[in-house]
Amino acid sequence: MAGPKLSDEVKAFIIQSLACFDGLAVVVAAVKREYGIEISKQLCESHDPTKKAGAKLGERWRVLFDETRKSFLEDTSTIAISHRAVRLRALQRMADKAEGQGNMVLASNLIEQAAKEVGDSYTNRQKYDHTSSDGSMSPKPAAFDLATMSDDEIEAYRTLAAAAERNRKGD
Repeated sequence: MAGPKLSDEVKAFIIQSLACFDGLAVVVAAVKREYGIEISKQLCESHDPTKKAGAKLGERWRVLFDETRKSFLEDTSTIAISHRAVRLRALQRMADKAEGQGNMVLASNLIEQAAKEVGDSYTNRQKYDHTSSDGSMSPKPAAFDLATMSDDEIEAYRTLAAAAERNRKGD
């Protein structure tokens, strides 16, 4: 059996879902939910040009797949969980539920997860510590006696202080 005849709208839905890396089972369920049509995983897979089953997919649909995938990979801002605030909010809801159910181990793990999220454990930011273990290379504040400095030295000091302030502010 070849399966149901799909409209172009349903085909586009399947292809765009697959291009966004939705699994076959997810797409099959979504087609049933959105369009009331039951399709097999095999029929769904035949709309994926990256699979052997989709090797004969028409050019129009291949272009749609490729453009959708490219757009999807370039713009993660449309994916809610890619934002820290969304992740923290979800962790808060889960921690509240776990605590309400008396599952303190899970609540504790979720709180630790949130702390890691806030502490940049899951970002590519790197923090450097430029101090040595014995303190010999640790930065020490410089002592300046403005009363004994020449006008040129004071001007140089002001220039350096202004540059340091701009650097601290990120300008």
